[in-house]
Amino acid sequence: MPRGGNMPVVRRRANALCVLMMLNVFICVLMGVSWNLRNNKSNRHKVHIPTERFWHQQVVSKSFWNKEQQRLDFIYNPNVNSVLSSDSPIELPDWLNDTGPLNPCEPDYRVPTQISDYNSLPQRFQDFLLHMRCRTYPLLINQPHVCDEKPFLLLVVKSLIPHFERRQAIRETWGRAGVFANRTVVTVFLLGNTLSLDHFPDLLGMLSHEAELHKDVLQWDYRDTFFNLTLKEVLFLGWFSQNCPHAQYILKGDDDVFVNTLRIIDFLEGLSKNKAKDLFIGDVISKAGPHRDRKLKYFVPESVFEGLYPPYAGGGGYLYSGELALRLHNISRQVVLYPIDDVYTGMCLEKLGLVPEKHKGFKTFDIEEKYRSNPCIYRSLMLVHSRTPQEMLTIWPWIISPELDCQ
Repeated sequence: MPRGGNMPVVRRRANALCVLMMLNVFICVLMGVSWNLRNNKSNRHKVHIPTERFWHQQVVSKSFWNKEQQRLDFIYNPNVNSVLSSDSPIELPDWLNDTGPLNPCEPDYRVPTQISDYNSLPQRFQDFLLHMRCRTYPLLINQPHVCDEKPFLLLVVKSLIPHFERRQAIRETWGRAGVFANRTVVTVFLLGNTLSLDHFPDLLGMLSHEAELHKDVLQWDYRDTFFNLTLKEVLFLGWFSQNCPHAQYILKGDDDVFVNTLRIIDFLEGLSKNKAKDLFIGDVISKAGPHRDRKLKYFVPESVFEGLYPPYAGGGGYLYSGELALRLHNISRQVVLYPIDDVYTGMCLEKLGLVPEKHKGFKTFDIEEKYRSNPCIYRSLMLVHSRTPQEMLTIWPWIISPELDCQ
């Protein structure tokens, strides 16, 4: 028999073995596809947000405010937000589940248990922390038509009910509503409520008469304290978005600052369109942080906040665009209320990717004493802090007097 005479048998066996192996592979693939289809169907409506490795880099702060902000950052993350808005159940990291009361305007009784030195904080600071999630309060006095003329410049003054004399001095000087340099100027005063337990007399009758007479008072029903100035800021932004969204620019300041309204209008008229869009200028403070001395007005303990502040303009007064005010209103929902209002505004700007610009015309820490009685100094300034009502009435004629030569 010649060599290789049994080869046909070998080939047939090899071919049969090959077919059998291919059949086994096909069956395995079919079973895998079937398993995946069943698994996808059973989990079609369940979305898992990665935990473990994905969240490993998220270090949860021990400071109450920072932890609350981390929670908002998570909720408003664009990727997470699309999942939260869907109908699919989600699995949140454990540290996000401690959310406080469903009604944000109920006292948040998690606070005393999560802030180690809560009981040693000033009473008004404690009140702020208990209610810092609440952003809605009744508007007691409104001026819905104050911006009907679509002002070029809206002067917004933070005040307190008893400060009648300051408001009147402002109305007669730099806050005089009407037309300045062919530009429409409107003034509003922002007030909260004063309580007898804060040792204020009942002046609501006088305030009601003032509001009716001048039609420039806005008042909300919340306790008007230093720690609630941030609330005053947020409430104003909400009012602005509804009642005065077409105002081109806003000058916001305290009721003890002096403002050179003519100088500000002149500055604004020289702005380019691009510059005007993101305008936010003032006496900017950079690389600052919270004061840890309990005796200071601006004291904030580490149990409440850790870290440095973003650049911010001193709350005595700053100038910004109406368009930016609308963006600040929207972004403020993503920033936890902080007990220092100018720092809070800096935090909102940082969320928008903006930095306030320092301008030498803003003197929120006053000017040298030797220059304070020099009329020409005030011609070059935009804002100076602080001045009494009597000083405002003295300085204003220097600003508007055509006879004054400051060459």
